[in-house]
Amino acid sequence: MVRCCRPRPNPSVPRHNLRKVRVHVQRPRGGGGSRGPGDQPPRLEGPGPGGLSRRARFRLHFPQLALRRRLGQLSCMSRPALKLRSWPLTVLYYLLPFGALRPLSRVGWRPVSRVALYKSVPTRLLSRAWGRLNQVELPHWLRRPVYSLYIWTFGVNMKEAAVEDLHHYRNLSEFFRRKLKPQARPVCGLHSVISPSDGKILNFGQVKNCEVEQVKGVTYSLESFLGPRTSTDDLSFPPAPPCGSFRNQLVTREGNELYHCVIYLAPGDYHCFHSPTDWTVSHRRHFPGSLMSVNPGMARWIKELFCHNERVVLTGDWKHGFFSLTAVGATNVGSIRIYFDRDLHTNSPRYSKGSYNDFSFVTHTNKEGIPMRKGEHLGEFNLGSTIVLIFEAPKDFNFKLKAGQKIRFGEALGSL
Repeated sequence: MVRCCRPRPNPSVPRHNLRKVRVHVQRPRGGGGSRGPGDQPPRLEGPGPGGLSRRARFRLHFPQLALRRRLGQLSCMSRPALKLRSWPLTVLYYLLPFGALRPLSRVGWRPVSRVALYKSVPTRLLSRAWGRLNQVELPHWLRRPVYSLYIWTFGVNMKEAAVEDLHHYRNLSEFFRRKLKPQARPVCGLHSVISPSDGKILNFGQVKNCEVEQVKGVTYSLESFLGPRTSTDDLSFPPAPPCGSFRNQLVTREGNELYHCVIYLAPGDYHCFHSPTDWTVSHRRHFPGSLMSVNPGMARWIKELFCHNERVVLTGDWKHGFFSLTAVGATNVGSIRIYFDRDLHTNSPRYSKGSYNDFSFVTHTNKEGIPMRKGEHLGEFNLGSTIVLIFEAPKDFNFKLKAGQKIRFGEALGSL
């Protein structure tokens, strides 16, 4: 047995002359713990003249090796098992004050990153459970207190609702999807593109280098967001040459540019979204994925957040070429509903990560697709999410926006 004790410091030896020690331990062949007379003691390779004794250095390093084995860093565990064993310590690492577990990092333990820890949360399962809870009918006497608490928390303006009586809404789902009075959101007729929903403008501008900003300074790939353009039979834009970039596959007219606009819907906003312009929807692509929060703080924290989350991409064309509207899901927003698409089912329990489902609205009987008028009802969320517009327009297209401003459905986004 090796007794682990810290040796007394030798004042004659300067500390900067200490060197690393290699430890070679030979275990006895017998089953007993005691060393026989013929067994060799541990062989220590180490210092030259002027260092600590070999046995003293062995005593300094041995506790660290034992602690590393205790933490599972040197064991033959599988990676999922190792993560599962490390997560409780990771949670304590981020919760305990004053870095109580910081000394563990000195012996080789590393906490799981906050992003990896958050991505491991079963947000899809929690969102489905929240959706079931929202559909539970509330007792008549409980509706006003529950809805009043929600109105006070998120600043909901019930004077704009078509039905202001809180007892009218049987469950939370009906309250989230409440309709507005017809005169509450006048549609601007002077500008060609209007806001499809209430929300906050996170980012807007011209698409550069096939990358789009989800928030300032954080970008994601346009091809990862919209998906590859492999099949062009059902799409409204022609194929690009083999050497062309992804942008050339979207821009159909010479001299045009790609523009984008990102609108974040808070939980207290109006949850329906409408057509932002006069256009024709020809194709729908559904990406099953995660349901992480899409608030601006989380979007700034997780790179390519919109590419990881579940989303529904509607593509088509308007008078200037390519046009697309993408509804991005979020935590507790497992249901994305498109009114004219009854085959769409979001947040399904079975899905393959990285896959997508295509559906074409162009048929033999309808060769144009689904025509949409500006301001017409298009779909709805539950609770809140994000709308991303990516469209083609001439170079003189100007946005009438400011980053971070609040906007309401029907107000102008931009025009020529």
